[in-house]
Amino acid sequence: MDDVKFGEILLPGDEDTQSRREQTVRKKFWPTFKKAVRQIPFTRDVVAAFYCAMDPQTPTRVRGVLLAALAYFVMPIDMIPDVFAVIGFSDDVAVLSAAFAMVSRHLQPRHYEAADRALADKPEGMKTI
Repeated sequence: MDDVKFGEILLPGDEDTQSRREQTVRKKFWPTFKKAVRQIPFTRDVVAAFYCAMDPQTPTRVRGVLLAALAYFVMPIDMIPDVFAVIGFSDDVAVLSAAFAMVSRHLQPRHYEAADRALADKPEGMKTI
């Protein structure tokens, strides 16, 4: 996957696009996370990114980038289908990594604290907000 594709995937989008992505991410994040938890090496960061994207104090552009990456993560149709063992989530990991590199300074301690609570309360990643 090249930088041009990352750029296309990680476009923040307009308000309507962000709203649609947020609804999709809210609905599908935890079930997808549960399936991927063993294949993603930075699960705490992924959950913190979820909380950062849902945080109204997060700047709109940052929310947009995170929602784009998380929407790609939860969508069943992507470059490498998630049903393939081992490599299925590799493209998702690449997209999430690129998003983290773009917005990492916006992931606040409160997002990591929420992630830690969610992961401690429900190790399967099924806690809702």
